[in-house]
Formats: sequence, structure tokens, C-alpha cells
Amino acid sequence: MEGCFRWCHRNCVCCLTEDERRTIAVDKEIQRILRHQKKRERKEIKVLLLGTGESGKTTFIRQMRIIHGRGFSEEERKAFAKCIFQNIFTAIKAMTGAMTTLKIPYSHPENEMYAKWVQDVETVQVSQLDRGYVDAIRRLWADSGIRVCYGRRSEYQLLDSTEYYMTNLDRIAAPDYIPTAQDVLRVRFPTTGIHDYSFNVKTITLRIVDVGGQKSERRKWIHCFENVTSLIFLASLSEYDQVLEERETDNRMLESLALFYTTIHSLWFLNTSIILFLNKTDILADKIQTSDLQKYFPGFTGKRRDAEDAKNFIRKMYEQQAHSRDKKEVKTLYPHFTCATDTNNIRKVFSDVKDTVLLKSLRDYGVI
Repeated sequence: MEGCFRWCHRNCVCCLTEDERRTIAVDKEIQRILRHQKKRERKEIKVLLLGTGESGKTTFIRQMRIIHGRGFSEEERKAFAKCIFQNIFTAIKAMTGAMTTLKIPYSHPENEMYAKWVQDVETVQVSQLDRGYVDAIRRLWADSGIRVCYGRRSEYQLLDSTEYYMTNLDRIAAPDYIPTAQDVLRVRFPTTGIHDYSFNVKTITLRIVDVGGQKSERRKWIHCFENVTSLIFLASLSEYDQVLEERETDNRMLESLALFYTTIHSLWFLNTSIILFLNKTDILADKIQTSDLQKYFPGFTGKRRDAEDAKNFIRKMYEQQAHSRDKKEVKTLYPHFTCATDTNNIRKVFSDVKDTVLLKSLRDYGVI
């Protein structure tokens, strides 16, 4: 009889005090939230985005926002203007500085004065493009000496977007300038810290975690490695003749290959799909015409100035990293050639990835 009383006291609302009723209501709400969260997480794909600095990770994220998110509003694009102006000054200062280092003369001696003028600008303080500076930058970019210096850009650090912004200087310098989506895609500032983005792709939530690519940022990566469904590694095809910004004796592509090997063979990614985006096909196609791949990678035996042969050689170098040196196992890779600034290219490539790799991951995790 006493047992029945205790059962009734615990389960019959009329026997409970106000505090006990409140406690039960809170407990039920917590259970409901946890059930909803668990259901949502089962339909979430966590994709980790890795790669060395300037491989195009942030540009890829911006493309995902354009393709699967809400894009960039006019106000949001306006907010990028300051960074674009600073990129232009960063580029012209890098080239005029390299003119001195590489001992390249200006074709018009008066441009030395303009070069000294722009060198004195504190880039981080730039918030607009004054007409005087625009005229100086235009004159410098038109100088044949600067063009020679631009052709030797592998010998110093220069933004990939330099030619694009210089070509569009007059439009960007207009008083009523509003950055286009392409302007936004090409703006460069190093990613620091860890950034988490979620996009809805049909009934699935795609959660992409983007981390800084510079060496100083990589120690933070380990915190992102749990519960990763797929890994997207971005590698720049055009960096074969470039050196690291952090250490100018190290080849960028060798650094990327080494990072790719240690990443994909990590214990964290034993059951993770490895997607390889070989990025910047457009820059490679232009660069290969004047910069000999064999000079930097003697193993290349393809046709000189042939972008397709160069792309396939670089792809094979990355595919060789899939072979473990001590366990005799081979990781499955899903390589794709990409141009992160080309929305149509990224839309097609990511659609292929979604229809193969990500669907496989969902099946493996029992979601579908």
C-alpha cells in the first residue's frame, strides 16, 4: 500500500508540489530539446576545410555562401571595399619594393617618385582611394619595368588578385563604387582562428569548418578534428614556383604536399572521406607559359607550357601521398580541379562531390 502511495506521489500531478511540477516541466523540455538536437545532428555533415595559406579556402567558403547560402547583400559587399583598397596598396607596394630588390629599372624615371610616394603609405590606414594615389598606381602599373617585375612575381610575395584589381582600378576608384561578387571573391586577408559556417543543402545541413592555413595557425586545428564526416583539402596548382611567406627558403608546393600527407594519414581521419581540390587552374594556365615547371620539379617530363600536362603531374604528386610509408595502406582520394573564383566551376564540382562523396558519408553514418 505504501509503495502505491509513493508511485502515485511521483507520477500523479495532483500529488505534486508547485516546485516539483516546475522541475518535471523543465526536465521534459530539456529532453525534448536533446531529442531535437540529436535528430538534427544526424542530418548534419561536418566538413573540415584544410590547406596551406593562400590555397583558396576562404574563397571557397564565399562561393558556398553564394551558391547555397544567401549570398552577399549590397551592404555586405560595401563592407569589403576597404579591404579591396588595402589589397591594391599591398600589391603596388610589393611590386615597387621588388623593383628595388631585383634591380629592375623603371621605363619612365619619374615613376620612381610615384613608387616612393606609395611606399610611404601605411596600408592598414587606407580606407579610400584618393585620386592622386589612383593616378600614381595607374602610371606605375603601365610602366614596362613594373610589368617585367610582375612577370618575376615568384621571386617575391604578391597577391594572386593583383592583375585583376589593377585592370579594374578605374571602376574600383569610382566615388560610387560598390564591390561586385567577383571583387569580394578575390579579396585577400589571412584567416586567423577557426570559422564555422552552416549551409542547407536540400534536407541536409552542411557545416564547414574553415581554419587558418599559415603555420602559426595549425596548432589550433586539432580541436576541429572530432566527428568530421569529410575532409576537403585545398592545394594551389600555381604555387610550384613560389616560396613560403613564413620561410622564404621552402617551396610552397612541397610544404603543401607534406601537410597533405600528415593530415590524411592522421588517426583522426581513418574513416573520413578525403576530397582534394587542386585549385587555381586559371593562374596555373597563365603562369605555365612563362615559368617552367621542370625547373622546380625535375620529375616533370610533360610538354612545356602545357597546362593539362602540368595539372596531371601535380595531381599525381598528391595522389602519391595517399600511400602510407610504413603501413602499406592507400587512402582513397577524390581529386577535382577547381577555380575558386569561378562560381559555375565550384557549383559543378561541389555538385559532383555532394552526389558521390557526401552521399556515401551519409550512408556510412546511417543517416540515409
